[in-house]
Amino acid sequence: QVQLVESGGGLVQPGGSLRLSCAASGILFSIYTMGWYRQAPGKQRELVAGITSGGSTNYKDSVKGRFTISIDNAKNTVYLQMNSLKPEDTAVYYCNAHGKVTGLLKDYWGQGTQVTVSS
Repeated sequence: QVQLVESGGGLVQPGGSLRLSCAASGILFSIYTMGWYRQAPGKQRELVAGITSGGSTNYKDSVKGRFTISIDNAKNTVYLQMNSLKPEDTAVYYCNAHGKVTGLLKDYWGQGTQVTVSS
């Protein structure tokens, strides 16, 4: 059974930092592409950062240079380090695992963690 459990969200002032964690079970990072998405009220869910099984990363333009996605294989955890946070980063952040297993596309989501950037 696949489980993705996010943590680390909260309220932070503009310019502050947060580190989100996604504890994964039931999947292998060697097979799946992991990603962090976010959804603000009234907006569509959007990709913030992704990391492939080979370690390649990609970022939404507005977070480049501020956010970093990483994986700790020993802890089966994906992180999103967020620095220089802005009010427009406020959203629910979701962890995602996407991959092909035995020829079938698999897509898993965590429950989300709220990030609020406000003074």
